[in-house]
Amino acid sequence: MIVKTVNFVKSSGKWQECPEPTIPEYAFIGRSNVGKSSLINAIMNHKDLAKTSQTPGKTQLINHFLVNENWYLTDLPGYGYAKVSKSLRKDFEKLITNYILNRKNLVNLFVLVDIRHTPQKIDLEFMEWCGENGVPFSIVFTKQDKLKPGAADRNVEVYKTKLLETWEDLPDIYITSAEKKMGGDEILKFIEKTNAYLVKNKVKFS
Repeated sequence: MIVKTVNFVKSSGKWQECPEPTIPEYAFIGRSNVGKSSLINAIMNHKDLAKTSQTPGKTQLINHFLVNENWYLTDLPGYGYAKVSKSLRKDFEKLITNYILNRKNLVNLFVLVDIRHTPQKIDLEFMEWCGENGVPFSIVFTKQDKLKPGAADRNVEVYKTKLLETWEDLPDIYITSAEKKMGGDEILKFIEKTNAYLVKNKVKFS
């Protein structure tokens, strides 16, 4: 897929305020320091599309971007240890879960994981929650450039082994680097293929 146009649509504090669910939507989510904004900017080939920050938890709203006039890319608030109050963190969690469970046109959730770390409980629990609620998702490993190739591959295999303790089948897995602009093309190919399937089968969301 060639990204010809990408435009910010709106930020929403409630899932009910999101744009009308008439076209396919693909959301990106992960722990609050996983490099989500940098990856979105790299995939869209746009330097300042999603706002990056040295402070975890910068994204506090549901941000919608219209890509090629026919699908939405959604930047969701991060989960985990953002430096916010417990009450505000609960508000974030409620915002995220309500969006994921109620957004009719959400086709796939890209769950971002820092490739440098061993499987984290919070990520595994979030994926388990997605599975229990029938939410289609893919795993996107970020920051591949921070490790040597062999170490990155080993970490992915460790993750797969851990997941197979509770999952019969693994979701799609992508290995990315915002710095090297690696892995974004594979994600866009998946979106392009999925959108073509939806068109061919005349899938309507509203």
